[in-house]
Amino acid sequence: MAISIWCLLVAAILPILAAFPAKLNKDFDNSRPRDPDYWKSGFRARAQAAQANGFEAFPFFAVSVIVGIGQGGNAFWIDRLAVLFILLRIIYIFCYWTDRATHRSMAWTAAFLSCIGIFTSPLWS
Repeated sequence: MAISIWCLLVAAILPILAAFPAKLNKDFDNSRPRDPDYWKSGFRARAQAAQANGFEAFPFFAVSVIVGIGQGGNAFWIDRLAVLFILLRIIYIFCYWTDRATHRSMAWTAAFLSCIGIFTSPLWS
């Protein structure tokens, strides 16, 4: 199975992992996991935002991989760009957690461009 397909699985799991550290607090009530008061500020709010953005980014990445592979893009480049996307999303989450907005935006932009590269890979590879 192609590395890019495995990256789809990782990309689907990353949003869940983005919010997980915020749930390790003793104040977290698992019977009310979406309580807006718990997620309203600080690290918790940033972890929740990183999770939401991960769920938002996943469909474009998944479609890009499927289109890239399905339309005959070079698997070598699709795999590398998919791994790059995953690494950039990990950086993105870390930047969100540590409140580094500029670096976070740079990681988001680069990850978005990697999806563009995957999607258009049948044209240039």
